[in-house]
Amino acid sequence: MDNFSFQMSTKYVFGKDSQKKIGELVKPYADRVLLVYGGGSIKRNGLYDDVVASLAANGVSFVELSGVQANPRYETVLDGIELVRKEDLKLVLAVGGGSVIDTSKAIAMSVGADDVWECFSAGKKLSRALPVATILTIPAAGSEVSPDAVISYKGRKLGFSSQKIRPVVSVVNPDIFITLPKNQIANGVCDMMSHIFERYFTQTQHTDLIDSLAESTLKTIMRNALLLMQNPADYQAWSEVSLGGSFAHNGFLGCGRMQDWGCHAMEHELSAQDEKVAHGAGLAVLTPAWMRYVYKENPKMFYQFAVNVMDIKADRDEEKVILAGIAKLACFFQSLGQPSSLRELGFTENSPLEEMAKKCSGEGFVGNFKPLYWKDVLNIYKACL
Repeated sequence: MDNFSFQMSTKYVFGKDSQKKIGELVKPYADRVLLVYGGGSIKRNGLYDDVVASLAANGVSFVELSGVQANPRYETVLDGIELVRKEDLKLVLAVGGGSVIDTSKAIAMSVGADDVWECFSAGKKLSRALPVATILTIPAAGSEVSPDAVISYKGRKLGFSSQKIRPVVSVVNPDIFITLPKNQIANGVCDMMSHIFERYFTQTQHTDLIDSLAESTLKTIMRNALLLMQNPADYQAWSEVSLGGSFAHNGFLGCGRMQDWGCHAMEHELSAQDEKVAHGAGLAVLTPAWMRYVYKENPKMFYQFAVNVMDIKADRDEEKVILAGIAKLACFFQSLGQPSSLRELGFTENSPLEEMAKKCSGEGFVGNFKPLYWKDVLNIYKACL
């Protein structure tokens, strides 16, 4: 096990009607906030009214920024930055899923960086940020508890990480999720599972405790995801899945181990190329192909995954067990209605796959389980066709 430092400063407020406490939760940080959200669903389901009433009851005024889209755009971030500076706002309150939360984090960075995009594109240091609070509406990205944000701009989709943008407060009420369509459930489940895979598959030795916790979280998410596909109004299943999604990305399951993040890098190029590609759907296609491409670098980890997570019977034929585990995972994704090829996502042999692969790996490589240079990335893209 490697040395590590773990910090989880987010106050995590979970359960029924928890959104009605948001005013008292943010009041210690600010009495003037920027309220960020996406479309009109929060007004149709009553969440917007709950938020406004709670803020008013606690003497917190707000300015709105609505219309945040999937694959959050830097242009929207700039609109939010303008409002923060013009209205002298002191906290950013995100009511939404990963795109809304990541947009809010990037807006909050404006007090510590003259050019926020340079933090994403050039690794510019962030000196400070406004506090961010969240009310989660789509469990998937784990951004409600993470120090990370991903933003799209000028054909690139890039990430940034800093403890300064980890939310100070996050509210998670499973009742809010019961109206989500099945495709969003599926995309969310694939995303949160990928967050675990990126940490679980490692070359670091002697990580038994985190391995076991990761395996248990994966199995819990998968079991309850199938229940949600049968009944999206199952509160208890949503409780398990949403809590699993938060723990998948709060950082704890990466403690003491080298992490990978190759699949996420490859998927970012897909959704940067075509913003209609859902992040979770892209990951559902790429993950089994990545597994088949890299498993020989450390077969023990993939054998362990196949037996402990996918319930493949142990056998002396190690490769047989590994490939059966990968195949069963691919079947699970398909049982959620996810695509199994890039062709289903609109990509063909004529798509700029080589260009995407070179953007993905840059001058070096992505991933750590097996370093993927651009030709490796291209091979995986082609395998996914």
